[in-house]
Order: sequence, then C-alpha cells, then structure tokens
Amino acid sequence: MKKRIAIFASGSGSNAQKIMEHFKRSADTEVALVLTNNPDAYVLQRADSFEIPSHVFDRNEFYHTDTILELLKNLDVDLIVLAGFLWLIPQNLLRAYPGRIINIHPALLPKHGGKGMYGDYVHQAVMAAKDPEGGITIHYVNENYDEGEFIYQAKYRIEEDDNLEMIKFKGQQLEHLHYPRIIEGLIKKIKK
Repeated sequence: MKKRIAIFASGSGSNAQKIMEHFKRSADTEVALVLTNNPDAYVLQRADSFEIPSHVFDRNEFYHTDTILELLKNLDVDLIVLAGFLWLIPQNLLRAYPGRIINIHPALLPKHGGKGMYGDYVHQAVMAAKDPEGGITIHYVNENYDEGEFIYQAKYRIEEDDNLEMIKFKGQQLEHLHYPRIIEGLIKKIKK
C-alpha cells in the first residue's frame, strides 16, 4: 500500500511540481492531493498535468470546519507538505498529524521568519541585513509561523553583486534539490 502525501500551496507551485515529479514513478509513495486557498493558483494547473486531484478552500472551510481534515483522512494521507502555503495551520490538523506536517522556508531560520515573511519579502530581508549567506530551512510545522523543529538546512553564498533575482534563484535551486529528497526520507519512516 502506497504512502500518501498532500501538498498545500498558495501560488505558482514550483516546489509542488518538483515533489510531484519526484514521486511520479515511486513504487511506494504518491502525491494524493494538492490543496490551495487560491482559486487562481498556478499550482492547480501543475496538479492537473500530473493528474493529481486538487481542492480549493476558503478561510471559513479551513479554520471553522473539519472538511479538510475529513478529506485528508478519507484519502489516507500520511504526510502533509507545505510548499509556499501562506496560512497558519489550524489546531485540528496539528492534532491529527503530529510530527507529520512539514514546511520549507527560503531563509536560514530562525532569521527572517514569522508572519508575513515569505517569498521576496524574505529575500529582501536577507539583502537588507547584508547576510553573507542565505539558505533554506525545512522544518516541522507547529502553531506558530516558522517556529517548528528544524529537519534540514542548506546554505548558499551571497556575492556582493547578487541582486534579488540571483538570491531567489540560488534559494530555489536548493529548495528543488533538497525538499523532495527530505520528504522521501521522512515518509519512509512513517508506519502505515
């Protein structure tokens, strides 16, 4: 019986795509569902191209009903992966999936994390701080933004003439390289 991943994303979904590609031919793991709070998110088209079902939800459904939890349980989801998902995870999901919800952040936490720190805002903060290196942090999700236990970090050097696009590119290269691999290692440890 395959282990199953659900991906939550709010935007383009480039990490989601790398995860879907990684597990496309896996004998023991599959991406079972892509969920988004944004009906215009490009991640929906990415999911379609892999023939993976998707679900769009609003704030009320996410925070005030058990619909999402029931959907995940009905699909027998083992691991929840956040890939550019911008909302705080509600208590019902945290309780149902302890130690089985992970996120990737485009900075070396604990620096440049917290509410509102995503995408270009993070990269701009890294530049403003004149950090000599940037990186990614893969971490477990808890009730606070970017405060869960670290699973993995990877770094890149920031050169003096690096602009926002270059920093973003370096970070994304690390995300795409490491996130699917780390997910695979974690899901192998989950007992069905």
